[in-house]
Amino acid sequence: MFLDFLRNNTIAAGILTILRIYLGWNWMTAGWGKLTGDGGFSAQGFLTGAVNNEAVMENYPTYHAFIDNIVLPNVDLFSFMVSWGQFLVGLGLLLGVLTTAAAFFGMTMNFAFMFAGTVSSNPWMVLLTFFVVVAGYNAGKFGGDRWVIPYLRETLFKKIFKKQKNTA
Repeated sequence: MFLDFLRNNTIAAGILTILRIYLGWNWMTAGWGKLTGDGGFSAQGFLTGAVNNEAVMENYPTYHAFIDNIVLPNVDLFSFMVSWGQFLVGLGLLLGVLTTAAAFFGMTMNFAFMFAGTVSSNPWMVLLTFFVVVAGYNAGKFGGDRWVIPYLRETLFKKIFKKQKNTA
């Protein structure tokens, strides 16, 4: 019953619009601050802190190894990805365009930050984002998804499936 309300109800779409705008503003301003800040953004300090954090080592050894062996040696790439990722997730949520994808990637970043040993507003954002992801299309109903999703279904997906039928 609650799932049907989230996914199909117009009142839920309105509530979800408020949630997604709140989340989008948080993401976009965080990313914008990193993109336009003096000296550029570097995740070096944060990642070094995560690698040196005993709790991360003990509780998430695989994630610790990932940060230590893959992320830290490529810190410039990951700094770029975090800055632009936060900004684009925020923009997608604010505009309601590809809302479910934006929310999913935002939640993925929230979990990555929590696994690295930070709490901040991440659990709160995960909780709110969960409702946006579960609601799917209805979360972007009062946004760009109202036009983008039908367009993608009619053009892009029909072309893809038409090619698959012809080759089978």
